[in-house]
Amino acid sequence: MFQKILTVCTGNICRSPVAEYLLRHELTAAGRAIEVQSAGIGALVNHPADDAALAFTDQLGVSMAPHHARQIAQSHTRWADLILVMQKHHLDYVVALDPTARGKTFLLGHWSKQEVPDPYQRGSGAHLAAYNLVAAEVKTWASRV
Repeated sequence: MFQKILTVCTGNICRSPVAEYLLRHELTAAGRAIEVQSAGIGALVNHPADDAALAFTDQLGVSMAPHHARQIAQSHTRWADLILVMQKHHLDYVVALDPTARGKTFLLGHWSKQEVPDPYQRGSGAHLAAYNLVAAEVKTWASRV
């Protein structure tokens, strides 16, 4: 059903790339050929993933070394069959950018009814909590798409 998934956060260096790489990893392991990309609503364009994000995914055997942040554009929302955002204000931004994205944009935490808080510059505990939540929500989505 879904062939192209876009994950979205603010800077595209923490939450959405973790979701992108973990989702791609889960879907590939399940034999699913689904493309996954990420972007940010206020991206730190061309910056690599945050060190804490890199360390988290490395511990799971998933390298995010190739990642570089990019700013979301309407071309990304039109490309995607499913858009997964971290917080409600990301959903609002995506729909304002592209009203046609309304029916295919959901919180990553849709099934658990929670947002993934922004850990940027908030310490290792905030990062670990956010990434653990992302990992759990990715597993749920991977089993449903």
